Amino acid sequence: MHPSPPLRVPVGHDAQRWSTFQARRTLVVAARTVTSTARVLESLPALLRDDTRVSVVFAYDPTSAFDNGVLELLHDSGCRVMPWRQLGEIHADLIVSASENIDVPDGDCPVLVLPHGIGFQKFVPDSRARRTRLSGVVPDALLEAGRAWLAVSHPDQEAQLLASHPKTAGRTLLVGDPCFDELLVSARHRDAYREALGVGPGQRLVMVSSTWGPTSLIGREPELPARLLAALPYDEYRVGAIVHPNVWSAHGSWQLRTAQATALDAGLSLMPPVHSWRPALVAADLVVGDHGSVTLYGAALDKPVLLAAFGGDAVPGTAGADLGRIAPRLDPAGDLRRQIEDAVRSHEPQRYAEVARRAFSDSGQALARLRTAVYQLLRLPEPPSRPPAAPILLPPDPPSAAVTSWRVITAVAEHAGQPVVTVQRFPAAVCEDWAEGPGPYVHLACTDEERDPRLAESASVVVRARPAATAAGALDWIQNTLARLPGSGLAATGAGAGWLIGLRDGRVVEATATGPALDAGLSAAAVYGCLRAGRPLDDTMVTLRVGGLRDADVVLRLRPR
Repeated sequence: MHPSPPLRVPVGHDAQRWSTFQARRTLVVAARTVTSTARVLESLPALLRDDTRVSVVFAYDPTSAFDNGVLELLHDSGCRVMPWRQLGEIHADLIVSASENIDVPDGDCPVLVLPHGIGFQKFVPDSRARRTRLSGVVPDALLEAGRAWLAVSHPDQEAQLLASHPKTAGRTLLVGDPCFDELLVSARHRDAYREALGVGPGQRLVMVSSTWGPTSLIGREPELPARLLAALPYDEYRVGAIVHPNVWSAHGSWQLRTAQATALDAGLSLMPPVHSWRPALVAADLVVGDHGSVTLYGAALDKPVLLAAFGGDAVPGTAGADLGRIAPRLDPAGDLRRQIEDAVRSHEPQRYAEVARRAFSDSGQALARLRTAVYQLLRLPEPPSRPPAAPILLPPDPPSAAVTSWRVITAVAEHAGQPVVTVQRFPAAVCEDWAEGPGPYVHLACTDEERDPRLAESASVVVRARPAATAAGALDWIQNTLARLPGSGLAATGAGAGWLIGLRDGRVVEATATGPALDAGLSAAAVYGCLRAGRPLDDTMVTLRVGGLRDADVVLRLRPR
């Protein structure tokens, strides 16, 4: 048997001799899963702000199926971590956890359990037996010892627990939901979050939300993100995904990204498993989800919701089950674009107000109430500073990869004597076919950063990803690109205030636009459509219509040879 490693500062025998901060109480955070650890890390700093009377140490419990990533999260956050087995060798004044399934050492130290989702909404596998249990409820022994305190977000949850687990009587604390408070207070920063995610003016952000397990959305419909990206025009929509940290922990980021490789190539914004999902949810225009807490948060934020999966592990009589009863379903095999547009158009404000009312109580008070509870359990007076308020969320991490190839559909018509070119682009990674055909004209367009040689060599239009510094540099790039890719008919690049589009026959079209900024790919699509339709390319103005998003007048002139 190997001896335990020595206990070090700030806890353990003789630690006071070596500690800079002479704390009066020791608070231990039980870190068991990424989800639960992240929830404590998001709340605890506001509670203990500026208070050196409390020494905090994190005890890592490696017994969960979802413990992978916990140590990395703690170390990245600068936390002091000790092995779980040493918890019984120190004097702790309070243990805090957002994971109810913990085995704490014997003693009289109180244990405060925070929810790591919304209340007690799901049945989950019991790690102690081949059965399911109600998520969020601690073992009976901890309740019988009078040590456990369960934080709840709504009085109905107290009644729910009392009916299903009578031993919770008198062991609940009505706190509220710190996460929902943060979502609410951050709503006015939605535009900043959308900009950080690359969502442009007029575009819609569809957020796919999946919990974990075989009945989850990602478990039942793993191809749905890619299918959404194939159905929704690139210039009108962005698609993101919030996947439960348990999926990341159990399968690893490599496996998850490999499983979603096509969707990622097509522009899917796969949100990191910690922190960034909250501003991303605020930014969303619609949530495609399941029975997980994130979907319920989205509904409570008054987002349109479509349920693509809803497992039987939702607890009857809860707010989550109510959402499953009233929210419309998405048919993954149906017309996804039509269903998305119908859901946005038909959404009635406050449609899920009653669901939110049943899930959350006294919004805006959670951190203040939680601080009071923590200091009461620590037997210390609260700091004299004002009670903490929910902080505004920071912008999320930007999307990971840019789309570099598209299936482009152009239709050419005429209005008031002026050509109208309507353009829709879809990421080529999720398109089965990009063969050219009669109008509406279809072609493949790639940037010069496309990594798949099959796409790069098949593209009818090649676009320079970064504008040329000078007109001379743009002309050189066009000439070299068309020489290098004999299958391409057009090469386009930004140059100054407009674009230069070179044709295979040596002509170069100068394009300038009015109105909102366009990228070189759209101006090239306008030229391509006019070329295929036999429209003039010199001293002419065309209306470029980007789906249903916007119109721009584009002036085309042939550059003198």
